[in-house]
Amino acid sequence: MPTVAIISKPQKPELEFILTELVAWLRARGFTPILEPDSASYIGLENEAVERSAMHCYNPVVVISLGGDGTLLSAARAFARTDTPILGVNLGSLGFLTEVPLSELYATFEAWMAGTAVIDTRSLMHAQLLRDGKLFREWDALNDVVLAKGAIARMGEFAIEVDGQFVARFRADGVIVSTPTGSTAYTLAADGPILMPAVDAMVLTAICPHLLTIRPIVFPGDTEIAVVVDVVPHETYLTVDGQEAVELILNDRILCRKSTRFVHLLRLHPNGLFNVLRSKLSWGER
Repeated sequence: MPTVAIISKPQKPELEFILTELVAWLRARGFTPILEPDSASYIGLENEAVERSAMHCYNPVVVISLGGDGTLLSAARAFARTDTPILGVNLGSLGFLTEVPLSELYATFEAWMAGTAVIDTRSLMHAQLLRDGKLFREWDALNDVVLAKGAIARMGEFAIEVDGQFVARFRADGVIVSTPTGSTAYTLAADGPILMPAVDAMVLTAICPHLLTIRPIVFPGDTEIAVVVDVVPHETYLTVDGQEAVELILNDRILCRKSTRFVHLLRLHPNGLFNVLRSKLSWGER
């Protein structure tokens, strides 16, 4: 039987009922649900749980993400090297990416079965952390990669290169490199531009720069952006999609470019970016 992966947000008591019903519904329609540990713990299936990082090995036909945008971002990274579509169900309050309300969960899944669901394809960004000239870590990000200081109120110093050419060196609280999808996330709060998801581009935004001339820059999608840590205060971190973090050291080099992979989001109805901005952020209203 085809498998369906289920990923849930921790500490959501209502998931006990939601998951019990969902698992029964899937089994009745010939699907084998596989649950990661957080999901399995809600319905007493801990012994059958599959680690999130290993779920792709079961070749699920669909991933169901139950939570908010953070849960969906985690699911997107876990399945970044597959073409498995993700059905993101919003159990939170904002939900830029998780646009499907709980009331449309089953209707959206049935639409996918019938081949009538809307599939929204989003590009990923591939990020590499080079340390002492060698690859230290790498990720695929749906939203952004952020270099930011920790608890101590000292700015870092960063050098930016684009396709091997020096662009600028400046002091700031941090730097954000964002995909078009991530343009409505952290970089928006840092006065970055809003990009349509289909635009082939990346955005570089400085966080509280100590130069009035430093402004967000939009680069073509085939650009390679390098951020070099020239001066690093205590506890400066590289964070991927707001979740995975690595502490940075002097001369660390972060390379960002468009990934060869994509994320496919399922929804029942087409829903333009401006509808989301109006409904979530009251964008354009007086």
